[in-house]
Amino acid sequence: MQNPGIIEPDLLRTFAFIAEEGSFTRAAERVGRSQSAVSMQIQRLEQTLGQRLLVRSKGGTVQLTAHGAFLLERARELLALNETIWRNFREPELRGVVRLGTPDDYALRYLPPLLRRFADSHPAVEVDVVCAPSSELVHRLKDGLLDLTLLSEGHEPRHWEAVELWRGPLCWITSDRYAPHRRSPLPVALASEDCSWRAAALGALERAGMPYRVAYTSASQAGSHAPVLAGLAVTVSTISWLPEGLRPMRNDEGLPELPEFAILMLRGRAANPAITEALESHIKEAFRADRQRGG
Repeated sequence: MQNPGIIEPDLLRTFAFIAEEGSFTRAAERVGRSQSAVSMQIQRLEQTLGQRLLVRSKGGTVQLTAHGAFLLERARELLALNETIWRNFREPELRGVVRLGTPDDYALRYLPPLLRRFADSHPAVEVDVVCAPSSELVHRLKDGLLDLTLLSEGHEPRHWEAVELWRGPLCWITSDRYAPHRRSPLPVALASEDCSWRAAALGALERAGMPYRVAYTSASQAGSHAPVLAGLAVTVSTISWLPEGLRPMRNDEGLPELPEFAILMLRGRAANPAITEALESHIKEAFRADRQRGG
């Protein structure tokens, strides 16, 4: 059996940067090389694999071929494993506890793969996860009970540095079998009183002069989905987080436009710098990878 070829991590890293940036020039800036050197790296990678990985469109942007898309996901896994091995052998092992806050809905979507990768990289660090509404997490952060927390935009304290992890539009959500959006007054299912999504939805309805009633209230967005699945109400959400049986409403279906929304990350002011920075890095990478997948 023929031995497989060896793919250099530097080539995979450059390839991943080009895919993320959509540009040889910006990728070259990230790796600190000239554009011609980056082009030569990609040529070597394509020669090694025997397949075309990238093509330039007429507008000058770089796009992945089918083989390139296949490679990208696996390149990221290999680079993450390479980084894990390097850190475990060359960096002092981190030990201790890091306290992470997150709303329930973000925990279900983002935390399982994130925590797995963090545990592989830092097996001696204990992650204490607190799931609660954003309003409660803010109080815990101010009281020094959290090292890091994810929050819905609109809950962040004034003069507290925040990192934007994700931004996208809010949408009206209805059932794909029933038509609660045709009722008047409009029945809505929303989270609790201090939820920024709730404020955005009710504010839009009031500005549009549309009659409505809050028919269902839940502590989480997942709880707001249940009556919509039953055809009893509409709610607001982001398109990327919809369970089967729900659909985003079209602009021509009569409900007012909603604003964009962001997920933020805030650090506690008494956090352990080394451990907290390590978890921060994993969180940023998880959201970046999710954006690349179209989430």
